[in-house]
Amino acid sequence: MPRSPPGCETPGPRLTGGVRPWSDHAAMHPLLGLTLVELCASLRARRASPVELMEAVLARIDATHADLNAVCQRRDPAACLADARAAERRLAAGEGRPLEGIPLGVKELEDVAGFRSTEGSVLYAERVAARDSIQVERLKAAGAIVVGKTNAPEFGAPAFTKNRVYGVTRSPWDLALTPGGSSGGSSAALAACVLPLVTAGDGGGSIRIPASFTGAFGLKTSWGRVPREHVHWEYGCTAVYGPLTKTVEDAALVLDQVVGAHPRDPHSLPHPGYSYVERLAEALPSFRIGYSPDLGYAVVQSDVAAAVETAAGVFASLGHRVERVPGGPPELGRAWSLLGAFLLAAQLHEDLPGREALIGRGLRAGMKTAAAMTPERWGALAKLREGLNAWCAETFARWDLLVTPTVPFDPYPAPGPYPTETEGRPLPWSNVGSFTIPFNLSWHPAASVRVGLSRRGLPIGMQIVGPRHRDDLVLRAALAFQRERPWHPHWPTTWAPLAAAG
Repeated sequence: MPRSPPGCETPGPRLTGGVRPWSDHAAMHPLLGLTLVELCASLRARRASPVELMEAVLARIDATHADLNAVCQRRDPAACLADARAAERRLAAGEGRPLEGIPLGVKELEDVAGFRSTEGSVLYAERVAARDSIQVERLKAAGAIVVGKTNAPEFGAPAFTKNRVYGVTRSPWDLALTPGGSSGGSSAALAACVLPLVTAGDGGGSIRIPASFTGAFGLKTSWGRVPREHVHWEYGCTAVYGPLTKTVEDAALVLDQVVGAHPRDPHSLPHPGYSYVERLAEALPSFRIGYSPDLGYAVVQSDVAAAVETAAGVFASLGHRVERVPGGPPELGRAWSLLGAFLLAAQLHEDLPGREALIGRGLRAGMKTAAAMTPERWGALAKLREGLNAWCAETFARWDLLVTPTVPFDPYPAPGPYPTETEGRPLPWSNVGSFTIPFNLSWHPAASVRVGLSRRGLPIGMQIVGPRHRDDLVLRAALAFQRERPWHPHWPTTWAPLAAAG
């Protein structure tokens, strides 16, 4: 493994076939079980200390790393504790900011000054970021303290978290399984109560899929809602930053720190002019809610389908009109994959020639696919997207919100591959992204909420999709559901040893 830059260090040994015994991670500090909102309140009221919290986080990273491999780069612990002491002084002086003293893990696909910016690829294993991303700048300005980076798949491509720089990340619900991708390190660290605050991004489901697989709340924001300093080429104009948190209230708190236009992002939206935390205090009016079990093409595991249908009924019990949505948009998985391959090839065209062996086999195959792009194929992609937008326009003219499953099936093995069938039924091309991909291409806000556990005892997510730019409406609907079917504080903070790692 390449050495970390000055001020950073890589934690512990990699997972090599055995894991630490239960006793190493079972004794978790009580602060780590709190929500972000609860933790901030405790620090402000001085019922807890930022130093105590930082020490707990650093110990928890150490105790869980060999099992989860969620935190792939670490800042010097002495520097983290120095920042925690400074946060403690500000809080004592009444000068605390909204996230004062909160330890933060940043997804490996996002820049943090002084940390390696590998994007999970050996191609960029030695590259060091010169500056923070816009989102990280804003979180740090709100008082958060970066403690490290969370693992992600190479260039964020697959929906399982594995790369040749940092290895495989595993789910605390079952170490044999993936916590999803591409925000898999963030979701594993959050669900296992390793980090109270993480960053995440979503270009085809990379927030919502990990949220569903680990039972967290995840919001794919509207395109431009959270500024990005560059378009992430692997998904073109589909990738966004968004909160991945324990609860809906936590997500609103995070959004309040990071939204608003920035000159480095020409697509960034103006500040909405209100606080998302304050919007959550507003009652959800009586709504028409459309429910689609399959978007017309998805193949869904039977217990997942049943759980989400029951969860959709919660809205009916709250007085909303819930109706079945017929049909669905065009199936866009193949088109989305071609678009992603083409734009990733554009990103890598200067650095990759002669070094193709440094990227994964799947990505090399994608580069060959990208080379076949023609104006005619580009035009065909545009027509498919037009069809999607027409379907979305009709859908949101008839219904105020749309609910679907988030992921069609249980998590698959941590190193992959994707499943090819569910209960004997072959899966469509979109596979794990059957429900998430369309709303990246259409730019609608979409969230995943936990609705229960499958027969195997694994989290199931329901997706709530709102009209463009109505992130606040999605949050309010998610909160209404959360109040009826709360999932916190049920998190996988202990787990059985894995006999043999794959």
